[in-house]
Formats: sequence, C-alpha cells, structure tokens
Amino acid sequence: MKKKILTGICVFLLLVPWTIFPLRTFPWALESPAAEIIITCYALVMAASCIVTLAAYCAGNAKNLLMKICCVVSTLYGVFGVVVLGMIYLM
Repeated sequence: MKKKILTGICVFLLLVPWTIFPLRTFPWALESPAAEIIITCYALVMAASCIVTLAAYCAGNAKNLLMKICCVVSTLYGVFGVVVLGMIYLM
C-alpha cells in the first residue's frame, strides 16, 4: 500500500509543471515581476519533485516500472529546474 501511495504522489508531481501553460495565458502572468516569480516557483517545484521521487524510489523501496519512469522524467525536470534557476539568478 505504501508503494502505491508513493507512486501516486510521484505521478502527480510529474503533472504539476504542465499547469504553467494555462496559467501563462493570462496577461498579468507575462509581465516582468509576476513572470519571474511564477517561473521561479515552478522551477523550485520541479527540483523538489526530483528529490521526492528519488527518495521514494531509493528509501521508500518503490521500484516498480511506473516509478522508474517517474525517476527518469523527474530527474530531467529537476535538472531543467536547476538550470532555469541558474539562468534567472546568475545572469
């Protein structure tokens, strides 16, 4: 049961970054301070979901096929989130 709950949480965390597309259809979301805040929040969520998914895979011992897919995609999201944060705050 624990493995199914962890898998469900990780699958849900994979879908969260895609919610930025409907959010960015609003005009206020494209203006400078709001856009930077939104992108920063989503990048942090992507990095945090990578950490949660890898912890659930390793420590939670949930090693089914869906978790393996979640680990790969979430790691890509996490790397992309860290790169975006670096681009925003280092440049």
